[in-house]
Amino acid sequence: INLLNNIENFIRRIGIIVIIIGAIILTIEIYKTLTENRKLKAFNIATFTIIYSVVAIFLSYNIDKIYSTLSDVSTKTSKYSTSIVTLVKNDVDNIENIGSSDIGIINDESSIIGYQTPKYIMEKNKLKNNLVYYDSFTDLIEQLFKEEIEYIFLPTNYKILFNNIEGFDYNLDQTKIIYSEEKVIEIEKNEVTKKISEPFTLLLMGVDSEKENIKDSSFNGDALMLITFNPETLNATILSIPRDTYVPITCFAGKRENKITHAAWYGEDCMMDTIENFTGIKIDYYVKINFKGVVKVVDSIGGIYVDVPYSFCEQDSNRRFGKHTIYVEKGYRKINGEQALALSRNRKPNSEYCTKEWTYGSRNDFIRGSNQQLVVKGLLSQLKNINSLNKVYDLLDTIKDNMETNMSIDEILSFYNIGKDILIKSKNSDINDAVKLQTLYLSGYSKTIFDTSMKLPLYNYVPYQGSIDDIVHAMNVNLGIKEPKIIKSLNFDINEPYKEKVIGQGYYKDSEIKLLPDFIGKDISQAIEYFKENGINLDIEYVTSTDGNDFVGKIINQSLSSGIHIKYINKSSGIKIKAIEKVNIPIEDFDYSLCILEENSQKSNCLLKNYVGKTVDELKTFIRKTKLSILIEEIEIDENDKLYDEKYIGYIVEQSVDENTPLKDLINKTIKIKYIKETQIPEDPGNITTPDNNPIDIPYNPIDDIIPNSEDNNMIQ
Repeated sequence: INLLNNIENFIRRIGIIVIIIGAIILTIEIYKTLTENRKLKAFNIATFTIIYSVVAIFLSYNIDKIYSTLSDVSTKTSKYSTSIVTLVKNDVDNIENIGSSDIGIINDESSIIGYQTPKYIMEKNKLKNNLVYYDSFTDLIEQLFKEEIEYIFLPTNYKILFNNIEGFDYNLDQTKIIYSEEKVIEIEKNEVTKKISEPFTLLLMGVDSEKENIKDSSFNGDALMLITFNPETLNATILSIPRDTYVPITCFAGKRENKITHAAWYGEDCMMDTIENFTGIKIDYYVKINFKGVVKVVDSIGGIYVDVPYSFCEQDSNRRFGKHTIYVEKGYRKINGEQALALSRNRKPNSEYCTKEWTYGSRNDFIRGSNQQLVVKGLLSQLKNINSLNKVYDLLDTIKDNMETNMSIDEILSFYNIGKDILIKSKNSDINDAVKLQTLYLSGYSKTIFDTSMKLPLYNYVPYQGSIDDIVHAMNVNLGIKEPKIIKSLNFDINEPYKEKVIGQGYYKDSEIKLLPDFIGKDISQAIEYFKENGINLDIEYVTSTDGNDFVGKIINQSLSSGIHIKYINKSSGIKIKAIEKVNIPIEDFDYSLCILEENSQKSNCLLKNYVGKTVDELKTFIRKTKLSILIEEIEIDENDKLYDEKYIGYIVEQSVDENTPLKDLINKTIKIKYIKETQIPEDPGNITTPDNNPIDIPYNPIDDIIPNSEDNNMIQ
């Protein structure tokens, strides 16, 4: 084994030796036969020729089989597919009949799927339709369903990309594709400068596809594992990156932060660049695996052994529950392909489909990442036990459709020595004993952040920078770039079992990102203080309200949605807010009994207005409407009073209680008013009537009224 530098050279040397020796012997024997003309020699030549042909065919077939599979797995191109999409109810089924209708397109010129390929489609089909530009694919879908536009350009696999987004309510089954175009791009690959004996980094991407094909560059990044490997020490680090991790996406305008899974929409390069950007770790290779293909891979090697952490139930590979539900019990056991896929997918209890015994235990993206690592380890352990050529062929056929990598065939074959060393060291033990695998953990906190492109508040996992720094240091140590930190002290308790520290795990004192608060319903003073503190321009529009639940200064609208990361708010253009300046409510619509409550005492309708310059009847009418026990003492003034003014005959000229006094403070108290009487009416101790015998209104004194119970009324907000 030590004489074999790698499997590629081994195959080549054996093949060359067989061909050369065979050619030499065959030439000699033919020459002897021609010169000696003996039947026995002819028989020997025929026999040797048959044996030689069988060996050559066998070698040729196997070499071709291996190289053909590796050629399919190793990709030198990226395939991008774009489609014209419309609603199912649209009778048009092909591009020739779309007429002069507008077509929606995203305005990102760097997007191959969303901009470059659509432009190529327009040119190829000589379409003169007007293009309407939008900021994102979700904007296009929204406008299509609102019927603002009839046709839009989307990635061909748009249903896979967008159907599983929480809060995305559009039923994409109501849409159809009327035209598709593929664009194949040559991958710009740098020459490999490092030898395979040197440490390297690999990104393992799990794609949860509905089909057994992952050749599209646009995909859902459901599982992300960043692995470093040192061939000299056989040490590896593995980091599962949650799909909701909130990081800068390098192919988004301005590297705007978003869920890392959304980077996969733009292909492998965007995902690799994004991870390199937030970790600082150079990624040498990627391997993209279709989770659905895991079923066939596991079954082709006879199943794998896994210590299942908890009992659970999950959909089958075709996303079906009911009679198709997959059940896996807790404990160390051999599982088949469907069970391995179910373990890789599970991240919630699924209590609506399964009974209690299958729903216990914590489930989340981190648990799922850990489960996926268990499946990978199980696969590696079982691969060394393959002892049948047929199993090898089954495995190669499965890998061909369900795995893709940026490694060249030579680079894939050059991993032979590493695999050989691992197999030798794990000959009589588990493969995990030969490779020291260090699991890393990305710590962070949960935030619901408003996604401006999706126009939805979405769950995000914001990583602690301190955790990232510790993880990156551990990776660089394994890559030989940095020296390990020497631990000079160790604390332990003999009463507690020792637990190895997981690098990156724990609480870090990083400050949390700032999100725009929801100011609606709050006082304008809070908004003014907040935006001043954060240096953001605030444009306030004051309006008048007729809603009794409003109050002066109440914010009723803000131009930007709450939950937006404030670092992306343009500080100069800022935000617009509408606030209440006045509350004018028709008297007949207001319930003044609520004014006796302390929390309502300062509401505009619960304050006494200034009635100077108004008639006595207006004040009396107001007091009657309140139904509160407030008294009015009327003081008539004559021409000799200094307040007398002919211009104000019939009007109040003085009010004893200040304007804006709470009505609740006036209950069982008296408001004194001075007024100039308009006409003189003779006093009559009996009924007071006018000349036409109609009774005159006696001033209303509700002193004996019972104050209404306010508990049955809605409080003013």
